[in-house]
Amino acid sequence: MTGNPTSPTVRPYGAAAPPWGRTARDHLYIGEALVRWLRGRGQGKVTVAYVRQAHARSDSIEIRFGPKGRRRLLHVQMVRRSFSEWKDDRRRLEAAPGKSPTIRAYGPESELSAYEVRATGHALRFRCETRDGTREVSIGTQSPDHTVQWTILERCRLSDLGIVTPSLEVAPEGDVLRLKTAEGAATSAPQPRRQATEQDKVRGREKQPPATNSPPHETAGAALQEPVDPRVAAARAGLPPVVDDLLHRFTAAGFGLTLVGASVRQALQGSAGHELDFVTDSDVQQIRQIIHGWGDEVRVHREDTPGVVSLRKQLDTGSYNLRISAIPAPSRDRSPRSRRAVHEKALEAYLRRRDFTIDAMALGLSHVTLTDPFGGLRDLERRVLRTPRAPTASIVNDLPLMLRVVRCAARLGFEPVSELRGAMLTMSRRVSGVPVERVREELTAIMLATRPSTGLRLLVDMGLAEQVLPELPALRFESAGHHRHKDIYEHTLKVLDQVIALETEGPDLTLRWAALLHDIGTPRTRRTGRNGQVSFHHHEVVGAKMARKRLRALGYPEQLIADVVRLVELHLRFHGYLDEKWTDLAVRRYVRDAGPLLDRLHRLTRADCTTRDRRKAHALARAYDSLEERIQCLAVEDERQAARPDLNGYQIMEILDIRPGAELGRAYEYLRDLRIEKGPMNFETARDALLEWRARRDR
Repeated sequence: MTGNPTSPTVRPYGAAAPPWGRTARDHLYIGEALVRWLRGRGQGKVTVAYVRQAHARSDSIEIRFGPKGRRRLLHVQMVRRSFSEWKDDRRRLEAAPGKSPTIRAYGPESELSAYEVRATGHALRFRCETRDGTREVSIGTQSPDHTVQWTILERCRLSDLGIVTPSLEVAPEGDVLRLKTAEGAATSAPQPRRQATEQDKVRGREKQPPATNSPPHETAGAALQEPVDPRVAAARAGLPPVVDDLLHRFTAAGFGLTLVGASVRQALQGSAGHELDFVTDSDVQQIRQIIHGWGDEVRVHREDTPGVVSLRKQLDTGSYNLRISAIPAPSRDRSPRSRRAVHEKALEAYLRRRDFTIDAMALGLSHVTLTDPFGGLRDLERRVLRTPRAPTASIVNDLPLMLRVVRCAARLGFEPVSELRGAMLTMSRRVSGVPVERVREELTAIMLATRPSTGLRLLVDMGLAEQVLPELPALRFESAGHHRHKDIYEHTLKVLDQVIALETEGPDLTLRWAALLHDIGTPRTRRTGRNGQVSFHHHEVVGAKMARKRLRALGYPEQLIADVVRLVELHLRFHGYLDEKWTDLAVRRYVRDAGPLLDRLHRLTRADCTTRDRRKAHALARAYDSLEERIQCLAVEDERQAARPDLNGYQIMEILDIRPGAELGRAYEYLRDLRIEKGPMNFETARDALLEWRARRDR
C-alpha cells in the first residue's frame, strides 16, 4: 500500500481484519472494548475505524462519539513513530472536518519519546493480554519516567478533558488532567495483569508489582478444586452461549464469575438447561451496573435471598433465566494469600448451604475447574442424595428439605442415603409445620415429575404422607373384590403410572390427581359380607367428597378441584356398560355427565384396568373400544340431526306446491343431507337443487 499521512486508508468497523502484523487482532479487541465502554457511559453514535498510514507497520484506531455538533475523537496509535511522523499525524487530526476534540492514546508498541509525554504530563496506553484463553484489554497511565500504572476500563470515567484513570485527577484550575501525587496514586489501587518481564525492566517501560493470574473468585476455591477430567471439560464446552456472553462482561469489569448449583449438575449430565445460577466476587450494585442494558426483567432480591440479582436474557437459542449471587471480595489491602483463603471459606460456606451434594459444586468458567468440597461428583455417579451438612442439622434448619428430597427422587430417580432416610423418619412429624403453600408447591412438583410414583412411595415410607396426604397411606392394607391380586395402594400407584403413559400433550396435573385419589373412598366404605366377600359400594361418591376436602386443604384452584372430583365420581360408570348393554340414551347420558372431561375420563378408565389376567384385560379394552366407537357414531348422528336445511318447511311446500306429509319429510331430509355434504347454500341454489331432486323423482 502507498499513500501519505494525510491520506489514510479507513476500514469500517466490523470489516474483516487484514494481516497487518502481529498486533492486527489487538486492534479489534481494543476497538470493541472501547466501543462497549463508551456506550456503557451513555455515549451515542459511537463509530470506529481502523486507519493504516503509509509509514506504519500497523494501523491506528479512530473512534468518534457524542451528539451532533459536539463529536469527539479517541485516537489510539498502535505503533512506534518518529517525532516528525507524530507531528504530521497530529496536524492531520487537528485539520479533520469539524475539528473534533481529540483524546490521544497509544498501543503497546508505541515507544513514546519524552517530548510526547511531557506535552501533557502523562500518556494513556492500551494493551491486550491472553488470560484464561481470552484476550482482555487494560489501560495504563504512563508518567514521564515511563512508569505505567495498569488498570481496567471499568474503573475509569469519561470527562470533558478525556479519560480519567484512577492515577489521574483534574487540576485545581479545572482545565487539564494531571497525575495524582504519590499518596493519591497509591490510593488508586492499580490492578496489574502480569509481572513485568526482564526486557521491560531494562527498557524502563513499566514497573509494577506481581499480579495474580485470575480473578479472585476463580482462585478462591483452589484448595477445593479436583483435577480437571474430560467430563468437566465437556460440561464447560456444552454451556450455552449466554454464559460466555455474561462471563465476558464480568471479566471486562475485573470480576470473576462461577457457575454453581443444579446448573453444574445438569452441565455434567450433558443437559445444561435455561435456568442458570452463578456467583461472583462483586456486590449487588456492581452486578446491576455490569448487566445494565443487557438483561431484561432485572430484579434484586431483598427478602428471602438477599444479595441475589435475577434477570432474563433472550437469545436466538431461547430465553434464559439467570441468577447471580454476590459474594463480595475482601479488602484489596489484604495479601493475595489472605484473600484466597477468605474466598475459599466464603465459597465453601455458600456451597454448604445447598440442599444436596450433587448441587454443591462450582464450575470455574475462565479456568475450567470443578470445585467439589463435599463429594458431589461421586454422589452424582452413584445416583444418591446426600446433604453437605449433617442430615439432622439440615432438616432442623429447613423443614421443607424433607419434601424436596421426595421431589428430587421423583424427578431425578436418585435415592437418599441411609443417614438422610433415618433423619427423615425421625423428624417426619415436623413436616406439619411447613406452610401449606410450600406443601402444595412440592406436591405439585412431585405429581408433575417423570415418575411421581417413586416420590409418593418415599413420601409414604418416610412417614411424611401421614402429615400432608394421609389418604394415601390409608390404602396400603385394603383389598378390593375386583382387585383381589393386590392392595389398593399398589393398584393406585400403578393406575397413576398407566395414566401418565396415556398422556399425549405433556403432564396433566388434573388427570394425575384424579388417578391418585380415585379410590381413596375405599377405607370408609369397606364392608365384609357373611361369605367373606369384601365390597366398597359407592366408594366413588365418598372418594369424591374426600378428594374435594383434601385438595381444598392444600389450596388448589377451584376449577382443578371440581374437575378432579367429577372424574372420581365417574370413574366406575363404565363397569355398568360391562354388566348390561347400554341404550343410546345411556351412552348420551355418559357423555353429557363427563362434559369437557370426556377425554380425561377415557384415559382414567383405561388406566384403571390393572389386572394381570391378559384375557380379562383384552376383554375390558375391547369393551371400552366399543363404547368409544358408539360415542363417536352417536356424535356424528347428533350432529347430522342438529343440522338444518337451507329452506324451511314453508318454503319447501311453496316451491314444490305440496301439503304437509311424507313428501315434505323426504324433501326436508334431502336438503339436510345436501347441506351436510356440500355446506351452506343461498336461496336460489337450494331452490334449484330441490326442483332438480323433484324432477328426478318424477321420471
